[in-house]
Amino acid sequence: MQIRTTLVAAMMAAALLTTAGCAVTRGQETVGAYVDDTGITTLIKARMAESKLVSATSISVETLNGTVMLSGFAKSSTERSAAESIARGVNGVKSVRNEIVVRP
Repeated sequence: MQIRTTLVAAMMAAALLTTAGCAVTRGQETVGAYVDDTGITTLIKARMAESKLVSATSISVETLNGTVMLSGFAKSSTERSAAESIARGVNGVKSVRNEIVVRP
C-alpha cells in the first residue's frame, strides 16, 4: 500500500512539473519572460482600474514577449487612446497593438 501511495504521489508531481512547463511554450524563451509579461499585464490592468478615463472591466490586456495586445470595447476614442497611453507608459512594454473597438 505504501508503494502505491508513493507511486501516485510521484506521478502527480511529474504531472504538475510538466503542466507548469506548458505555460512557457507560448513562444517565449524563458520562464523569466513569462513572469515579466505577467507583471506587465498586471500593472497595466491596475493602472487602468485607477484611471477615471478607462473602464478596466471592458478592456482585455494580454502580453507576449513585451508586446501588449489591447482588445475589448471603449465608450469613446478618448477612452481607447487613454488605454493605449497607459499601456505604453509601463516599463518593459516594447509595443502595443490596440484592437479596442469604440462602441457608440
